Amino acid sequence: QVQLVESGGGLVQAGGSLRLSCAASGSDFRVNTMGWYRQAPGKQRELVATTISGGGTNYADSVKGRFTISRDNAKNTVYLQMNSLKVEDTAVYYCYTLVQAVVTGAGVYWGQGTQVTVSS
Repeated sequence: QVQLVESGGGLVQAGGSLRLSCAASGSDFRVNTMGWYRQAPGKQRELVATTISGGGTNYADSVKGRFTISRDNAKNTVYLQMNSLKVEDTAVYYCYTLVQAVVTGAGVYWGQGTQVTVSS
């Protein structure tokens, strides 16, 4: 089993910055892909950014140049540095990870979500 714990959400003014963190814990697993989705009220869930073990990142067009995803493989932690925040970035942000577990094989796990609210 894998547990993801998110932190770093909060209230920020437009143009400000936040850094989200998501740590995976458990045993007998290897993290492959980690990333972030977000969901705003009345909208569908959107993939924000992903990072693959060993390198490689992808970003939604709406956040390119403003958000940076990174990871610490030793800590099984993924980060999302969000700069130049806009009101439209307001959403609940969910981290996820695709892992390879010794017992259960590959699986996807989700964090609990953290609220990011950007005010004008």
